[in-house]
Amino acid sequence: MTDIYGILGHPIGHSRSPAMHNRAFAALGIDAMYVPFAVPPERLPQAVAAIRPLNLRGLNVTLPHKSAIMQLLDRVEPDAQAIGAVNTVFHDAGQLVGMNSDAPGLSRALQEAGLQLTAARVSVIGAGGAARASVVGLARAGAARIAVMARRTAEAERLVAELAPAVGATELRAVAWQSDALVRCFSETDLAVQASSATLDDGPGAAELSAFLPFASLPAQAAVVDLVYRPQDTLVLKAARAAGKRTVDGLGMLLHQGAIAFEKWIGLPAPIDEMRAALET
Repeated sequence: MTDIYGILGHPIGHSRSPAMHNRAFAALGIDAMYVPFAVPPERLPQAVAAIRPLNLRGLNVTLPHKSAIMQLLDRVEPDAQAIGAVNTVFHDAGQLVGMNSDAPGLSRALQEAGLQLTAARVSVIGAGGAARASVVGLARAGAARIAVMARRTAEAERLVAELAPAVGATELRAVAWQSDALVRCFSETDLAVQASSATLDDGPGAAELSAFLPFASLPAQAAVVDLVYRPQDTLVLKAARAAGKRTVDGLGMLLHQGAIAFEKWIGLPAPIDEMRAALET
């Protein structure tokens, strides 16, 4: 019998996860199918209640359900609790367990790109779910210092206060959204992570953000990553390259968070090259 996996979201038609996971199943000869499930917020409790009766073997979770689903599961792993978001659900001894594969997925993607994360000085732009996952993932990878900055400085300060207990020895601080403060911070940054939604689809805030961030102040060896992958080459990445900085796009995080979920469900190494090819098609 074909095993069914899938992703819960609303809307869900844009998701690239079905192509990635179905390519992985085919590559390994696994009799399984990955399906997008369009679930409006008010139907999420019913959808979660149907996981066992429908024998769904594993799920990914995307907007707007990443936080709401936490209250509907039997258990949520500590890092997902700290981040405040679940993007992967798996079965464990009869329980439905939520985890967050975005955090380790980012670390894997950056390490694959050849970046040194141990003892790195990191600046994270944004204070939402992607920023929270970035902070936890990079702290777990050994970052020495993570500075968080957002248009609303109070949100950055709140993120720092909430995540400080979860980041171990990593120094965590908020930076005021002011030109002089950002210049000083960027001058001591090895990796800048754009983790807001401002650059999604080259939206109205993308040009403003790419012009405001002081990429020229980054050290020569610094790199810039934008977690947005639609478009793959965002205005922030273009501005960073214009300032002579190395850039990493968001497709790697999408790939590796999916690979981590796949490995949790299947118990086998994910066929990374096949999954990457599906995303790049």
